[in-house]
Amino acid sequence: MPLIPEEPQIHESVPGPRAVPAAGRPAMTPRPVPGPRPAPTRSGSPGPRSGPVPSPRAPRAAEAGAQAATPQIQLIPASAQGALDAADEAVDLLLDTGRAPGEVLVLTTGEAHPWAAHELSFGEASYWAQHDAAEDVFYAAADADRISTRPVVVVAVNGGSDAAVAGALPAAMARAGALLIVCGDPQRVNALLSTSA
Repeated sequence: MPLIPEEPQIHESVPGPRAVPAAGRPAMTPRPVPGPRPAPTRSGSPGPRSGPVPSPRAPRAAEAGAQAATPQIQLIPASAQGALDAADEAVDLLLDTGRAPGEVLVLTTGEAHPWAAHELSFGEASYWAQHDAAEDVFYAAADADRISTRPVVVVAVNGGSDAAVAGALPAAMARAGALLIVCGDPQRVNALLSTSA
């Protein structure tokens, strides 16, 4: 099932500079680990938004229904090098428009997100305790086996082999309760999904 950017009614374009840059968003506070820890910040501001961005309000109706079978899928075009920034922008928009942080899971197919790498440096027990608490956005590798379902899953296709990405996308869809956002190269994503279907 190829992912094709959805119809205009489920995307919004936000012209001009971002009101809240990814680096300017308040850092997530790790809940179960005592003591303050500064979260890593990404260097530079991604600048103005262009292209499709997620519309986080649309899937709320699907969440309310007990029979929500398949999550809505949105594709945000991004290179492998830009996929993490695109995912961070998607998370910012989700939070800015009312999503609770604990509703969002961000998965990476290549290099770990800086937040995940930072938190894992304090040990796996505290890292997974944050996942289990489900109070903040959680960042993990797409192939991690302890990940539970959340209403919104954002996948940054920031590397990884074709086989790994082809396996990660259906697994991410199974974990998404209402909305799956894929940030990656549309040709690669569509080709891998068509071969794994």
